[in-house]
Amino acid sequence: MAFTLPDLPYDYEALQPFMSKETLEYHHDKHHKAYVDKGNDLAAEAGMDGLSLEEIVKQSHRKNPGLFNNAAQHYNHVHFWKWMKKDGGGTSLPGKLQSAVDSDLGGYEKFKADFIAAGVGQFGSGWAWIAVKDGKLEIMKTPNGENPLVHGATPILGVDVWEHSYYIDYRNARPKYLEAFVDSLINWDYVLEMYEAATA
Repeated sequence: MAFTLPDLPYDYEALQPFMSKETLEYHHDKHHKAYVDKGNDLAAEAGMDGLSLEEIVKQSHRKNPGLFNNAAQHYNHVHFWKWMKKDGGGTSLPGKLQSAVDSDLGGYEKFKADFIAAGVGQFGSGWAWIAVKDGKLEIMKTPNGENPLVHGATPILGVDVWEHSYYIDYRNARPKYLEAFVDSLINWDYVLEMYEAATA
């Protein structure tokens, strides 16, 4: 399956002031596009271009680093754009998700503190996640383009902590970016959709 760059689900100004038009233009139009273009070339070379994106990510892990890095980053970003929305964030989660956060992650405030700590604590480039593993929610962090798929888990929320994701808007203040992401950007409806698919 050829990788294609998805359109953003909102316009470039929609996430301001928490994520600027300039950040989205660079991050989506340049960085994500590069993963798509390079990933297509490498998937074809590896004879994996007929597989689903998830299968390419899993099969290339530890075997074909170049393909893995680009395929995993494409997967991560396809969802990252949908994990944000205008007027997102906040403490009001859809019912089923709220119950899972309460039972598995110790409630909203603990989730927020632990999720931000995972993002701040990821040394260098990487991601922080909520993933479903063995039917329960878990907070994870991964380096570079790695994601929970290669650790036997399914991501339902992820935040990009590569510098290109926040440096234009926040400079080196990664904690501030992560707080803004949780408080003002998360699209909880999409998180719920992924949670329901992961636990079906």
